[in-house]
Amino acid sequence: MEKDLGKVKKNETTEIIIRIDEYNGKKGLTIREFVTSERYTGFTKAGTRIPIENFNEFKEIINNVDPADLVQNPVSSEKKPRKAPVKKVKPVEEETEVSDEDLL
Repeated sequence: MEKDLGKVKKNETTEIIIRIDEYNGKKGLTIREFVTSERYTGFTKAGTRIPIENFNEFKEIINNVDPADLVQNPVSSEKKPRKAPVKKVKPVEEETEVSDEDLL
């Protein structure tokens, strides 16, 4: 028994599918990514399954999400330029002149 409840577009090739299904004889809510591409079309491993006995707890958590908390701050959404990595350089040892006499 599978019942698709809805889907949310994640990007050009991926949707998040929400469905009620049965796994190992137990009902649950599955939230999984579905990819459509030239190489592969189907569900991915990315996602989760909420057992039916935990659904009310999950729903309560989702209902507690304040939409104001999801508003993206324009300043924080801008990508900051990446700094070049700092290379560690070994210090150059001072050269000292060595005479032939010092080598003997």
